[in-house]
Amino acid sequence: MDDKTRTELEAAVFRRLVAHLRARADVQNIDLMNLAGFCRNCLSNWLKESADSMGVPMSKDESRELVYGMPYDEWRAKYQKEATPGQQAAFEKSPRH
Repeated sequence: MDDKTRTELEAAVFRRLVAHLRARADVQNIDLMNLAGFCRNCLSNWLKESADSMGVPMSKDESRELVYGMPYDEWRAKYQKEATPGQQAAFEKSPRH
C-alpha cells in the first residue's frame, strides 16, 4: 500500500472514530479512560500536538471542538456527569498512556 492511500485510510478511520464518539455522548470520558486508557480529550490533545509538529496553527479549544463537534464547555454542560466514587477509584488505579 502506498503512503497516500494509507494516510487517506487512517484519516477516514479517525473521522469515523470521532463520529462514533460524538454519537455516543452517553459514554463518559472517565469510562473511556478506565477501559481504553484514552478519551476524547486525549484525541484532541494528540490532534493539537500533530498540528503543532506540522506548523499548523491550532488552539486547544479548536482541537477540542473538532473532536467534540461543539465547544468543550457546551459538551460538558450537556453530557458530562459527575464521576462516581467507583469511576474515580478505577481511574486512580489505571495506568496512564
